[in-house]
Amino acid sequence: MISFWHRLLNLISPDACVVCGCRLGVEEEVLCTSCNLHLPRTFFAAQGKDNLMARRFWGRIPIERAAALFYYEAGSEVSRIIYQLKYNGRSDIGEVIGRMAAEEFAANDFFGDIDLIIPVPLAKKRERQRGYNQSESIARGVASVTGLPLVCDAVKRLSFKESQTQKSLRERMENVEDAFQLTGKVNLQNRHVLMVDDIVTSGATICSCAKPLLSAGGLRISVLSLGVVK
Repeated sequence: MISFWHRLLNLISPDACVVCGCRLGVEEEVLCTSCNLHLPRTFFAAQGKDNLMARRFWGRIPIERAAALFYYEAGSEVSRIIYQLKYNGRSDIGEVIGRMAAEEFAANDFFGDIDLIIPVPLAKKRERQRGYNQSESIARGVASVTGLPLVCDAVKRLSFKESQTQKSLRERMENVEDAFQLTGKVNLQNRHVLMVDDIVTSGATICSCAKPLLSAGGLRISVLSLGVVK
């Protein structure tokens, strides 16, 4: 039920849709119903082992299944959502749409045998500048729906060189090479982990983050993101 105080707050200071800017109804979060219905969903969760996103990882790292909620294109409505999440202090967007993705993917048993969730970490300096890790925000939304443990200290990012934007595949791979390291705080051997990120473009960041995780032995990896570039 929507509480009286939530309704009152919405009346005094109504939230706006991050896509169209229109006032949200009391039962809407982040997106209005109209925009939500028209966003370009991938429906990859129905075929998690073989889709455009899963194929990005073939021959690079072993993947159980992979899915993004939306197709991503520069200047699109989805890019507006991601921009607000990453650069305008809207960590709530990650949690809300993470929940949305989890609810939709669960219908295809996407989380069936997954043991835990690992968001792709940011370098400490980058996280301090932003105030949060957007991938962790998304992962928190997924965890709240699935009940899976959220593990944020299994792997750390050692450095951030520069943004992956506008880089070629080779440049993306070089930019994140050896950028991640296991912390040794979590036993990952023979576990099935769900890695969570905001956008998958070339898959370079996920692959770089996965390599130290795979050294645990017997590890299986699946991937969830909000967006994927066609």
